[in-house]
Amino acid sequence: MDVLQMMAQAVIFILPSYFANSIPVLLGGGAAIDGGRKFSDGNRLFGDGKTIRGFFAGIFAALLVGSIQAVFLPGTAWDIYGGNPHTYVYAGLLLGTGTMIGDLAGSFIKRRQGVARGKQSVILDQLTFLFVALAFAYPIASRMITIEAVVFLFILTYFAHVAANVLAHKWGLKKVPW
Repeated sequence: MDVLQMMAQAVIFILPSYFANSIPVLLGGGAAIDGGRKFSDGNRLFGDGKTIRGFFAGIFAALLVGSIQAVFLPGTAWDIYGGNPHTYVYAGLLLGTGTMIGDLAGSFIKRRQGVARGKQSVILDQLTFLFVALAFAYPIASRMITIEAVVFLFILTYFAHVAANVLAHKWGLKKVPW
């Protein structure tokens, strides 16, 4: 497999995660997923920025992207590695769930470090969701995603996440550009 093909397959693979990570900015809001509860350190578990609606909207978005991939991308990526079109849907569910749990984990860690909501934490803000999403999808993606693809995705995700957040801030969708 050449480098461009690997990169294209990696992007196709991770698209549900990218959508899951971004859609809560548009569709989130409402009740906080932690219900206002605090951890033993006295800080909130996740904070007001992590909502029930945003969490499930992210998972649904990933599932939708996986379903669209199943319809429009038969014979690519998953199929090559022994999957079928339904595997895209399953991958969307795993990637979306992993993404949203990873986002919560990043927020949980930031609260433990005393980082206030809206304050930047470079690695936690950009890459925690990806790490957990990849871990969730590993059982079905282990043959498809190489270490080179993972390295590529971490680099791409970092820069894509920074650029997307700057744009979301510029368009008034986010209060801060990270």
